[in-house]
Amino acid sequence: MKRIFFIGWTLVMLMTACKGIHTEVVFPKVEMQENPEGLATLNPRFSWQLASTMNDLVQQSYQIQVAASEDAFNKEEERIWDSGMVQDDQSVLIPYAGDELLSGETYYWRVKVVTNQGETAWSDVQHWSMALLDQSEWQAKWIGEDALSNPGETAEGNTRLAARYLRKPFTTSKEVKRAMLYISGLGSYEAYLNGQRVSDDVFAPTVSWYPERVYYNVYPVTSLLQKEDNLLGVKLGNGRFFGMRGSDTQVFGLPRLLAQLKIEYNDGTSELIVSDNSWKVTSKGPIIANNEYDGEEYDARLEMEGWNKTGFDDAGWKQADVMDAPGGELTAQPNPNIRVMEEIQPVHITRLEDGKFILDMGQNMVGWLRINNLKGKKDQPVTLRFAELLNPDSTLYLANIRSAKVTDSYTPAADGSFSWEPSFVYHGFRFVEITGLNEQPELSQFTGRVIYDQMETTGQFETSNEVINQIFRNAYWGIRGNYRGMPTDCPQRDERQGWLGDRATGCFGEAFVFNNALLYSKWAQDIEDSQSPEGSVSVVSPRYWTIYNDDVTWPAAWFYAAKMLWQQYGDTAPIKKHYASMKRYLERIQEVSMQDGILTKDTYGDWCMPPERQDLIHSQDPARKTAGPVLSTTMYYSLLNLMTQFAEITGNQADIPQFRELAAKIKEAYNTRYFDADSAHYDNNTVTANILSLQLGLVPEGREEELFRNIVEKTEKDFDGHVSTGVLGIQQLMRGLTEHGNVDLAYRIATNKTYPSWGYMIEKGATTIWELWNGDTADPAMNSANHVMLLGDLIIWYYEDLAGIKNHPESVAYKKLWMEPKFPEGLSHVKASYHSVYGEIKSEWTREGDAFSWDVTIPANTSAIVRLPKALHIQTPAGAGIRRINETGTELEIEIGSGSYRFATQ
Repeated sequence: MKRIFFIGWTLVMLMTACKGIHTEVVFPKVEMQENPEGLATLNPRFSWQLASTMNDLVQQSYQIQVAASEDAFNKEEERIWDSGMVQDDQSVLIPYAGDELLSGETYYWRVKVVTNQGETAWSDVQHWSMALLDQSEWQAKWIGEDALSNPGETAEGNTRLAARYLRKPFTTSKEVKRAMLYISGLGSYEAYLNGQRVSDDVFAPTVSWYPERVYYNVYPVTSLLQKEDNLLGVKLGNGRFFGMRGSDTQVFGLPRLLAQLKIEYNDGTSELIVSDNSWKVTSKGPIIANNEYDGEEYDARLEMEGWNKTGFDDAGWKQADVMDAPGGELTAQPNPNIRVMEEIQPVHITRLEDGKFILDMGQNMVGWLRINNLKGKKDQPVTLRFAELLNPDSTLYLANIRSAKVTDSYTPAADGSFSWEPSFVYHGFRFVEITGLNEQPELSQFTGRVIYDQMETTGQFETSNEVINQIFRNAYWGIRGNYRGMPTDCPQRDERQGWLGDRATGCFGEAFVFNNALLYSKWAQDIEDSQSPEGSVSVVSPRYWTIYNDDVTWPAAWFYAAKMLWQQYGDTAPIKKHYASMKRYLERIQEVSMQDGILTKDTYGDWCMPPERQDLIHSQDPARKTAGPVLSTTMYYSLLNLMTQFAEITGNQADIPQFRELAAKIKEAYNTRYFDADSAHYDNNTVTANILSLQLGLVPEGREEELFRNIVEKTEKDFDGHVSTGVLGIQQLMRGLTEHGNVDLAYRIATNKTYPSWGYMIEKGATTIWELWNGDTADPAMNSANHVMLLGDLIIWYYEDLAGIKNHPESVAYKKLWMEPKFPEGLSHVKASYHSVYGEIKSEWTREGDAFSWDVTIPANTSAIVRLPKALHIQTPAGAGIRRINETGTELEIEIGSGSYRFATQ
């Protein structure tokens, strides 16, 4: 390695000698997935990254080839598509443009690239398979047990229903070439072929608004087939189809299965094994109840050893009932399912006076507890009850769980050791109360199984401030704990719903930590599927709680999520897909809520802003509360501006004048009604009213600085440098303070340890983010210890402002970065990384006295504008990758290409 140092304040660049140049294609994906199964799109989109040992790598052209087999690439006539060498530097979401793709087929692809440093070799061959593209291809029928057959079962109130077990024997008499299983089991299923799980997925398929859409999954199962005798078995749980509480938007019917196994033989023939009334079913198995709120009950005395294998005697089982289809469009699932993504071990166990045990996982987590070789007594149930918190006497604090029973139970069939974990329930918990044991268990006999939608962790973040670090860890656990096929509000009580308002800006911050693109793209479809014919958006989607408020602040999350997918991942497909429905919603709001340019309807206000007394959930002080029309009008104005961008993307330029005209009308009316020109503040001068008006662009030109002074003064004098906003104001607060020149106040808010603050939560023992700023003292009726809505724009601020990892204003998906870290007083070190769709971005800076160093890594085929204060006295740099240098009065601005760089003092 050769190092180039500059005297004094200088840039250190790490470069590799030319003779070692090596460039390759890495991480090729189709529709943002590696080797996905069951794609329904006719024009799959290809992405890849580049890796190089040299700085300033730029893709100049690419060539994609698609074939029907791995060995067909060398035969031109057998290729399905050859793009030829395309002159383009784009490497994200390049659409297929070849011959029509066939239903159910598997395709193979590879890519090579020409760069400014030479041509790469072909990438490793990847593949994808197609879904069933025509509904007529489904020969399977929906089947199940169409009755409440067991004691205590009910679809009313707290629902109760046993799991269904279904099985189908079949034979294969010829050599198998390929076998694919197409399956949907509502509410959730586990599928087995010859006793082996088809997949590690849990709670499959993903949730949806079943009257509009039902998802199915596709699995390759060739390796699981046996010669001659085979058995396909499926276990059905209730999930969200036979929901947790009886209502017409939570109980859609009894569980049912749709399964179609296609077997292709080497002789060119094929065979279908389909769900129909030739299957057998029983609900007399060991899972006697499963309810996501209340828990799972397992009776080992009812176990049916070998039920999912050949040779089992199912004479006592029933013939399966053919059942009605759920009603929604049968759709190949576009996003990965939930899986067990991590395991953690408990840290402590306490025996209470009454003989119960309290297990402490050391972390508020989401998933379930697996039991490992625990000693039980025949017929004596072992029960597990879950909670996030403890009472002062070390018993479980259950008041904030509301009506959820959160209890799993296992009844042993014999004395001795047993191992077990549930199949169809999950819990949000740190503590577990265990009853039914005759001796104290060991910590090693329990494992916490952490579940969330399968996705890559893309971000790491740490600083010299431990409060900031712990907040990030809490956010990490809270964000992933609230991914359940949809972003949920909470994971523990009798709610766990897809509330829109919790995610409007939070989704941007989440996207730094996790690759949540496919989850949010799918959720955008849930929102449209839940939309009313009039255009109203349900603020809970899928609309298991149907709430059409016809206001703005919560539905805005739909638009913001689409913007996030575009800006963070370069994906415009959701915008194109939902544009018409979004426009219909905006028109609906104009009809029912707009009066003289003001949006009058608002339901939730600046939800969960810190109240004047810590025993309150919501403030009763009018001076603290932001008026509903202020919130709705500012947010609606921002949506109109977003729609002008969406109209450009979707080719609906004719809509742009009306959006702009209406936005101008609203801005004028809003300022006439609410802006106090003498004092330069909005309405009653809350921080939320002022920060939303400032950040969303409604402030009269030239008055921004005066308004900002009011925000600072209000925060410092009235709230002693603490947060005073709820879920809406917090979406703009941290970036707003920083953009307008007061990063020190933002840093103070971020690192406070006294109420109200994120640090206060930590001081009180939180390991996730609370629903309320005063979560330790407020009414337990709404007091979740695992919500993420109050994060607002904090995680965005961490990455964009503290680490300087930010999209350039003219770029999306970090093709070009704007790197301008901020240096608040008291912070000496930041280390962050983010794996973008182009590759990993790194930023690590240290500042101690006059000494400063900053290590930066930019992915291949991207560039960055690096900006630092001239006060750091950085000598003008030179060398490979330095494209342009510009000095202003106070700033040094450098354009760099890809690679690794160090800016440092000598």
